[in-house]
Parts: sequence; C-alpha cells; structure tokens
Amino acid sequence: MRRRFAGILGLGILIASASALGAPAALKPFERGSWQRVLRSHAGRPTLVHFWGVTCGPCKIELPLLGQFVKDHPEIDVVTISADLVPNLSAATQSMLDKAGLSSTENFIFGDGCVERLRFEIDPAWQGDIPRTMLISRDGTIATIEGSAEIADLEKWSAEQISTH
Repeated sequence: MRRRFAGILGLGILIASASALGAPAALKPFERGSWQRVLRSHAGRPTLVHFWGVTCGPCKIELPLLGQFVKDHPEIDVVTISADLVPNLSAATQSMLDKAGLSSTENFIFGDGCVERLRFEIDPAWQGDIPRTMLISRDGTIATIEGSAEIADLEKWSAEQISTH
C-alpha cells in the first residue's frame, strides 16, 4: 500500500512539473467562469481588458502602445487575454507580453478547447475578431472597441475615470 501511494504521489509531482514547464507562470488559463472572476476581482475599479493574439498583425503593433499606456496610467487596471485560436502558443504569448512591457499586468490565455463558449460568456455577439478592447468603468458599464483601439480614445476614457473618482 505504501509503495502504491508513493507512486501516485510521484506521478502527481511529475504532472505538476510538466504543467509548470508547459506554460509560463505569468499566464493564467482563461477558462469557463474566468470572465465573471475577472469582473468580480476588478469591480469598482476602471479596467481595460484587451483581447489579442500572437498571429494578429494589428495586435503586434498595438501591444507596445498598450504597454506604454500601462506605464502612464497606473490607476487603471489592465487585463490582457490572448484569444488566439492557434493552440500551444504560451511561450510566444509570454514573449510578446514581455517585449511590450505588459508582463506586470494580469495576463490570460484561452485555455478551453471550446473558444466559442468562452467568447459567448464574454459577449454573446462577439464572433472572435481581434484585437478587441473592453473598457469597464467603475460602475460596471462596458464600452467595447472592435479592432485597434486609438490611444487617444483610451487616454480620454482614462481621464474620465479619474475625474469621476
């Protein structure tokens, strides 16, 4: 009995180690229920949620601009969610976030095989186009920017959030 328990414990450690090696620690899996947890954890705070992907051309241009926005606006919570349909891009996702100056933000990567279900949880009308930015005000009001967000629009929203506090 003791030997079997040690074998199971060893297998559990091996699985945990393999999981840790497979995805960078800073990336959280975005799974069923994650959207509601994000909304709850940032309730009452202005929050910018940016959906992007490694294979998205406009996202590659937008990420460094978002990194600068984060530096300039520490009073705004920023969450990034890699919504790529291509699986197993954890290392590339983390690398792009690091280069853009976004490794200190709360970062997720779609971690559920049913991306349609994840998108539906976020917004039933969302067909999956990225980049996509959701601006969540202190009162929970959400404004959505389809496609690339203009930094001037983010600056204006940020100023409104600060002035209403």
